[in-house]
Amino acid sequence: MAASEITAQEIPGKSIAVPAEKEDDTPEEAIPEIVTELEALPTETAEQENDTNKKAKSGLDAIVKRAAKDYEELDQETKELTLYNEAELYYKDIELKAGIIRMNYETNEVFAGRIKDSLGNYTQLPYFKQGQNVVEADSIHFNTKTKKARIWNSRSDQGEFRVKGEITKKVNDSVYYIKGARFTTSKNIDDPEYYFLARKIKLVPGKKVVIGFTNMYVADVPTPLALPFAFFPMTDEAESGFIVPTFGENNNQGYFLQNGGYYFALSDYYDLAVLGDYFTNGSYGLRFQSSYAKRYKFTGNLNIRYENNVQSERGFPDYVRSTQYNIQWSHNQDAKANPNSRFSASVNLGSSQYFRQSQNLSNVGASLNNTLQSSVSYSKTFQTVPQVNFSLSATHSQNTNTEVINMTLPTLQASVDRIFPFAADDAPKKGLIKNVNLQYNLRGENRITTTDSLFFKPQMFRDARSGFQHSIPINTNFKIFKHFSVSAGTNFQETWVFNTIDRFYNPNTNEVQTDDLNGFDAYRTYNFSSSIGTTVYGTFNFGEDKKLQAIRHVIRPSLSYTYTPSFERYYDTYQIDATGTAYEDYTRFEGGLFGAPGKNFSNNIGIAVNNTFEAKVRNDDETDEEPKKIMLLNNLNLTTSYNIAADSLAWSPLRVTAGTALFKQKMNINFGTTLDPYAIDNAGQRIDTYNINNGGSLFRMTSANININYSFSNKNNKGSGKDKDIDQTARNGGREDDLFGTATDLSDRRTSMFDDEEDDDEKGDKTGGTFYNAKIPWDLRVAYAITYSNNNRQRKIVGNSIMLSGNIDLTPRWKMGFSSGYDFVQNGVTFTQLRFERDLLSWRMDFNWVPFGDNTYWGFFIGIKSSVLSDIKYDKRQVPDRVLGN
Repeated sequence: MAASEITAQEIPGKSIAVPAEKEDDTPEEAIPEIVTELEALPTETAEQENDTNKKAKSGLDAIVKRAAKDYEELDQETKELTLYNEAELYYKDIELKAGIIRMNYETNEVFAGRIKDSLGNYTQLPYFKQGQNVVEADSIHFNTKTKKARIWNSRSDQGEFRVKGEITKKVNDSVYYIKGARFTTSKNIDDPEYYFLARKIKLVPGKKVVIGFTNMYVADVPTPLALPFAFFPMTDEAESGFIVPTFGENNNQGYFLQNGGYYFALSDYYDLAVLGDYFTNGSYGLRFQSSYAKRYKFTGNLNIRYENNVQSERGFPDYVRSTQYNIQWSHNQDAKANPNSRFSASVNLGSSQYFRQSQNLSNVGASLNNTLQSSVSYSKTFQTVPQVNFSLSATHSQNTNTEVINMTLPTLQASVDRIFPFAADDAPKKGLIKNVNLQYNLRGENRITTTDSLFFKPQMFRDARSGFQHSIPINTNFKIFKHFSVSAGTNFQETWVFNTIDRFYNPNTNEVQTDDLNGFDAYRTYNFSSSIGTTVYGTFNFGEDKKLQAIRHVIRPSLSYTYTPSFERYYDTYQIDATGTAYEDYTRFEGGLFGAPGKNFSNNIGIAVNNTFEAKVRNDDETDEEPKKIMLLNNLNLTTSYNIAADSLAWSPLRVTAGTALFKQKMNINFGTTLDPYAIDNAGQRIDTYNINNGGSLFRMTSANININYSFSNKNNKGSGKDKDIDQTARNGGREDDLFGTATDLSDRRTSMFDDEEDDDEKGDKTGGTFYNAKIPWDLRVAYAITYSNNNRQRKIVGNSIMLSGNIDLTPRWKMGFSSGYDFVQNGVTFTQLRFERDLLSWRMDFNWVPFGDNTYWGFFIGIKSSVLSDIKYDKRQVPDRVLGN
């Protein structure tokens, strides 16, 4: 490649041809053919031509950098520089690349055009960049001094738009006039699937666009969608504007307009969208959605939703009016913001029936959820010696079935890091004495239990319970006989409460009365615990010539001992009837935040055995490779305990759990059962008689459960299900997979229901030259669960269901998915959702259908993906019929 720099003083006095590195130079006769379509632009203004006293300036006033693959030609007589094949020219803030470039340094004119390849096709279209403006075209003619230019078939990007004009005139640094312009959001500007044809355009890059008569073309076919003229502001920053609503109808609420409103681009750090719904029967809804972010500091979003739903008409017996609300807040602090303190929030609270009665449901699967949870926390670490950790949090848990709400406002936690009093800071912590360590932990709570109807009313706060708990655990661990690990410790706790009770017999009412007392009180407890465990390895060898060479069995048995004394001193008695002869025990700390001190003496021995099984298998395909290790059983756990101090029923039920993963970790199987060694009487109560002595087996199975999950796919490391909406789906109450369907954001239908979409360039042709249906990508998820109950000899399967979800790419741009299942106990199909989607390049079309059940729903959407044209859409849906409650 020939490359050099010239100035006005360095131009030689005669024409010269500078050969390129290649010897097969293109003949000069071929050059004029490339630029026959170019026209000369005026190089001087009229005032300069009429001013005879003024001497015209010519020549270059800055360094020119140039390069060409085939040759460069410099002609002193015509004052012209010619570059051919992969030509590049850099002058001031101008960057120009083309097949051929001609620059006249006396008139300050530059010509750039295409060249033909060996097949006669035009290649190397001119690329022009000045400042931040980039233009690609068939040919360019511009003046470096006046900044004027004429461009044929220009192509440029303006925000999310791609613009192609037949003829473009650049009158100065910032104003363009375009004739016969096509603008679109399609990536293929030369053959877009749709475009808007504007006869005339005035363009000021980064500021505004003024257009004349414009109409929309789809596949080069004109449509009736047209504008006589329009003005569009253009900016790289977000702009405020109206959000066009969706029109539809509902059986109970009538016709509606949904998700209409206004978007406020408040600043670079946060925004606000105000959306609303209106139904002809008087129902309405309001939503406020805001996102905020500050680089290297935090990100978050806030959603506040309120709905006033009306069913039937006032005066009719089935008239119901229901108000529901939901608040969601998510805040995440960047790890780089402050290493010693952190603030986070994940809030989802509101009316228990919101997701079941909402007319603007963004995730139908959320209505199947029974729990809403929230947490807001601040934590800080003090880098002292020893280190101190502090946190303050507020939590919320809400059962949407019972409408019971449990909150802590707030929870205070503090802890001092471990202290080793018998070991130096830099000394190893080994042995019984040196390993002795202690901590200090503090936990304080203000706990509230209330219901939907009392939420944030005075009674909610009157029923609050408060308290603090101090604990000092002292622990040590060491080894004996080299292979046994021993740990021992004691824990002292002091609990402060501000709510106690007084229970007594009231002769006036002839019944036992319990009064709540407010005031400070405290109790102290302690316990002792120790454990010993080891690891035993066993290998069963079958020979290196066998397919199955060996099985490795790892056993981790452990024996624990816990001693808890009786704290009878915190117990009192009360008279239970008028005779005064019968009394019962109670403690004034009953129902406290941290429980009550135990009255019963406990001297407990715990037994646990953990097993894993692993196989070594020869790889027949690769004889030189090491044998593969395959996990046969991830765990097989057995746990039970024996209370030495108990007079009866000393053994606790034996709990057995096991789990494994098969088929390259794609199928997970988990099993659990509870085995009780004691028999039961006719009333179903445990009695102090072993089951085997009562005519039964050694153990009585009281419960059992099996869970099987199988996920498999022929996609390369893409997994299955939907990933991009997992956060919102889970926050709304749905599952993190698509077994209960996928989320649908009704306020923004431009996003896919399936996996994150690939770029169009990445989709391309994945068939490898074969029929596409020979390599159809798909994924499938299966979840099966069965539960057996026999607590009272009922021998009944109380749960037996299978759930399935899958997605399949019928073609590179056609996707289909489903979520469904069957309940074998209730003999019915569970929640079912069918999903269809077509990727139309710049457009997207989908159909979402819940065919039956309480959440019957269908929705059809087709629209442009780009946010600047998101209002060009057709969105039709039938929301579920809701049964409203007061």
